[in-house]
Amino acid sequence: MHNSEAMALSAALLAVAGELTQRINAGVVARGFEGVRPAHGFAFTRLAPDGATVTELAVHLGVTKQAASQLVDDLVRKGFAERRPHPVDARARLVVLTERGWACTRAAEEVAGEVVQEWVGVIGEGEVRALRDRLGRIAPYGPIRPAW
Repeated sequence: MHNSEAMALSAALLAVAGELTQRINAGVVARGFEGVRPAHGFAFTRLAPDGATVTELAVHLGVTKQAASQLVDDLVRKGFAERRPHPVDARARLVVLTERGWACTRAAEEVAGEVVQEWVGVIGEGEVRALRDRLGRIAPYGPIRPAW
């Protein structure tokens, strides 16, 4: 593959990822979860299913502990998460999703499903499944995180 072809593929993947992120966020807001930003969604992926400390969230997001703490403060203020005593480490606090946070996560899953259905309408279900499988073979294993 030539460099120009590699750049075209890279641009297409980044465009699709960016569009998907924005569409999910817009769909979640349209479902009544005002004040949600894409960064919140990336945090939700780490907080589900068992919660995380601020330090763990910072590593997941690739930000400083202070930035993660500010994000958690915002999530708590908006009712999406709460701080609880850590079950193992008395010095740490565990950040977990509230029912509102879980409802927002479910709304994001619904929107993602709607977007993927649109892709099915464009290239067909078999091609979408093949795309998922092929991307799964080359996608990095680990957290879904923003590219700041």
